[in-house]
Amino acid sequence: MRALSIAATGMSAQQTNVEVIANNIANINTTGYKRTRAEFTDLLYQVERVQGVSNQSGENVIPEGAQLGLGTRLSAIRLLNIQGPLSETGNQLDLAINGPGWFQVASPSGETLYSRSGAFNVSATGQIVTADGYLLEPAITVPSGTTSIEINQTGEVFAKIEGQANSTSVGQITLANFTNPAGLNALGSNLFQPTDASGPAVTGLPGDPSFGKVQQGYLENSNVDPVREITELISAQRAYEMNSKVIQAADDMAGVVSKGIR
Repeated sequence: MRALSIAATGMSAQQTNVEVIANNIANINTTGYKRTRAEFTDLLYQVERVQGVSNQSGENVIPEGAQLGLGTRLSAIRLLNIQGPLSETGNQLDLAINGPGWFQVASPSGETLYSRSGAFNVSATGQIVTADGYLLEPAITVPSGTTSIEINQTGEVFAKIEGQANSTSVGQITLANFTNPAGLNALGSNLFQPTDASGPAVTGLPGDPSFGKVQQGYLENSNVDPVREITELISAQRAYEMNSKVIQAADDMAGVVSKGIR
């Protein structure tokens, strides 16, 4: 019976949906994490009767046909690049982007990757790096003897050096943006890689049009809403159960037929 295979696609789809929701909930405290949403599309249709053909008299056409859907499948897992709430940390190297934009970091292979997580630190050589040691791009080096670092909303970095009355500008943070951020390839560790779907990176200064401002001493929290995720989890569970009931009903109907033949 086709109902068995159709319901099986529904169960598979809802299982994927639950896995996506589980990943969102698991990253509820991940800095800069953007929730994802599973999206589905219907499968091919089996035509039982074609619409639009002439009827027996040949005077009119058949207004409606009969097309039987064969189930559903996963079409995309969409990245919802919505601003997360900012939380104050007081750490001078914790940075949050308030608005659109991505930090640029250099991977060990030299490739430029992108992140919304602004939990930075200073390496042994004085360079500003991520928690995994990836260099912030453009590279910024904090001079020896620096007592404090100040970063304004436009991304300019100033160092207060011991023995000097005035702060010294040591670098400028630039941000990147994409035509289609949902097309970025997630690599884990809060890092993303551009693809043909995302388009090339467009760089600019914080505060410029289409770029957010940098907030020093803050981190962007995950944009996962626990209430929404639990609600969608319950809905996915109910949909999975309904598809399983269809399979059970189809199996019972097939059993009636086989018993009748015997």
